[in-house]
Amino acid sequence: MNKDRIGVGLIGVGRHGMRYARHIVHDLPTACLRAICRQHPEQGLDLPGASSVTVYKEPQSLIADPLVDVIIVVTPPIFSLDICRVAVQARKPLLIEKPLATTAADAQAMVVLAREAEVPLMTAQTLRFDNTIQQMKTLRHRIGRSERLDLISRIELKPTAPDHADGYGKRGALLEIGVHMLDLVRFLTGEEISTVRCTMDVLPQLAPETSASVDLTTGGGTVCRIEIARVPTGRVGRAVWSGSQGRLEADWGQRRLHCVDQAGTTDVDLPPAQTVLATLTAFLQAVNDDTPMPITGEDGFRAVEIAEACYRSAQDGGAPVTLPVLPSHSATM
Repeated sequence: MNKDRIGVGLIGVGRHGMRYARHIVHDLPTACLRAICRQHPEQGLDLPGASSVTVYKEPQSLIADPLVDVIIVVTPPIFSLDICRVAVQARKPLLIEKPLATTAADAQAMVVLAREAEVPLMTAQTLRFDNTIQQMKTLRHRIGRSERLDLISRIELKPTAPDHADGYGKRGALLEIGVHMLDLVRFLTGEEISTVRCTMDVLPQLAPETSASVDLTTGGGTVCRIEIARVPTGRVGRAVWSGSQGRLEADWGQRRLHCVDQAGTTDVDLPPAQTVLATLTAFLQAVNDDTPMPITGEDGFRAVEIAEACYRSAQDGGAPVTLPVLPSHSATM
């Protein structure tokens, strides 16, 4: 694109969307927030430094704005496919918050739309930019062949709007927060998931689940165990990754990493990371340089596809489900 400042249109300025807005306005000299879209445009945008920002009610109007070069979507994922379709028709690059969509079919359709139109699509799997996770990737060679990966994510319950679950297709913690863990399996190991078993505290057609236990096996032979839960208090984010020659233990909540291998023991304390800012920076850099997205739409689709397999397994009492869950001819990216 090679512009001094890329014009950004932000769709969704709720709690998380405002994080994006603040970074765009205050921390990214290469970007300019040109427009936002929100359900109640009369509320405007109460953000110091955000001058001359147009406020739209409809995503189509924001996407059509000639001052908007790229689209950032921070809405409930039930809306992602429709927004993606319009943005792709307008040939404007997209950054979409995770999960990419509520179903594997919708996520795949988005990837196909973007690919066929040659429009860049990035999924904001922000945890990939956490310093602890990045350090795990850096030290991965020290543990040898990947054998087992255990992940735990517990995040506090939060007040939500009455229609919050509708925005996630009636699905709960696994899709909303667990999708980070499903993505991490692929990101850390570099291996695709082959089989899934999953149980949940409640099935989504009754109510959104608040906890899930997932057992995965990768094509490379890594056995994975993932525990996801919404809890009253006490956020936890931990990983234990064992290989043929060592073990990595990570706590991204405490920003600590412990490595045991044939050379001895290493303990690392890491600085905090602004993962949303890092995500935005990487997206804008790729757009400006016309280089591939660092986290692709396909990455987002794969995470949603694994989640889809988990829901199918839970519906069947924890029976194994083989991936891919969609027909192979259409799943080829």
